[in-house]
Amino acid sequence: MPWAPTHHFASNGSLYRDFKDDLSWVSKLKISKRYIWLIINFFQCFLYFGLRPFSRYFYRKINYYLCYSLYSQFVFVAEWWSGLELVLYMNKDDLEKFKKDHKYVIMNHRYEIDWICGWILCERTGVLGNCKAYVKKSLQYVPTFGWALRFAEFIFMERNWEKDKEIITSLINELVNYPDSITLLLCAEGTRVTAQKLEASQKFAQKAGLPVLNYHLTPRTKGFIASLPHMRGKITDIYDMQLQFKSDDPIKPTLTNLLQGKQVTAYLSISRIPLNEVPEDEKGAEEWLHKLYEKKDRMAKSFEETGDFFAISGVPKLERSIIEKRYYSLVNIICWTVVVITPMLYYLINLLLSGSIIYFLIGAGSILLIYLLMQRMIGMSKISKSSSYGTNDKKLQ
Repeated sequence: MPWAPTHHFASNGSLYRDFKDDLSWVSKLKISKRYIWLIINFFQCFLYFGLRPFSRYFYRKINYYLCYSLYSQFVFVAEWWSGLELVLYMNKDDLEKFKKDHKYVIMNHRYEIDWICGWILCERTGVLGNCKAYVKKSLQYVPTFGWALRFAEFIFMERNWEKDKEIITSLINELVNYPDSITLLLCAEGTRVTAQKLEASQKFAQKAGLPVLNYHLTPRTKGFIASLPHMRGKITDIYDMQLQFKSDDPIKPTLTNLLQGKQVTAYLSISRIPLNEVPEDEKGAEEWLHKLYEKKDRMAKSFEETGDFFAISGVPKLERSIIEKRYYSLVNIICWTVVVITPMLYYLINLLLSGSIIYFLIGAGSILLIYLLMQRMIGMSKISKSSSYGTNDKKLQ
């Protein structure tokens, strides 16, 4: 196991574990991150309006590093703070290709932290700063984090097909012309899996004559089909990414548990599919996506029952690949701590201890506001509070 602060200090006793479990430290961590994000947002906004109209090339080059600085803070929490382990099954040649080219990733959407696991993979392969995804429009209004995604040119879906088709056409054409390789993520299920949504999805699939899945929602095909014509010739490969956590693990894969420093192990299987294998006609592409999700469902069933993606799924076994975590996310958070967090805490403490009621209220109000904004973001990530999209037949169509 690679050395990490988590494992080193934990071996010396319970002091480090108690430190991580202390909710007051969790709150301080969340508050500090929000101040950093606001600074990143400021520079993104300045570049978006001051540089992008004249040179999208240089805007995207610079924004890559701003995005990396923000995204890698989540990687830091997962890898260095909580000690998350990533077990990867992927052929070595595919892994090398993943590092270099534009890529389209289709991933299951079952867990609160599946997106963080995807970011960990992208960080270790050196492509984190240019990660993009199809996300719901409401996310862009989440202070600091949502604003950063907007400046990063994520594809925000309104779930109104006529509008979404125009958005997809416009942004895909923009993204494939990026100066560096991008990673575009699609969770074709449209929302995170819950028992209620799975039941509704299965009923819809039965009525529509589609494959009935037991671990995934019936995939939405329109966004995928609308994207294909604009990717051909620009993106050569699709990566089928299947993420699982062991259901009998007492520590559940939640954002709160990561912030509290509780370790989980993620299992990730990734296979490369040449884009030219996807039929060009809409009907053929739709059938292809449904077949892909049947395969993903068999892999999920195999993992749940045997702890192995390949044991009873009928899917050819992939080799185990080792990609060590890098120190960049750790260095990033240390730099922000020295430059921003330390003086910020100094001035906040001075405000609180100044003896002035007005200064005290300003300091306390600033901390409370940042804390509430972070709580809202965590709330949006919880499975119980995820989108209601997909719970009735009308929305499934």
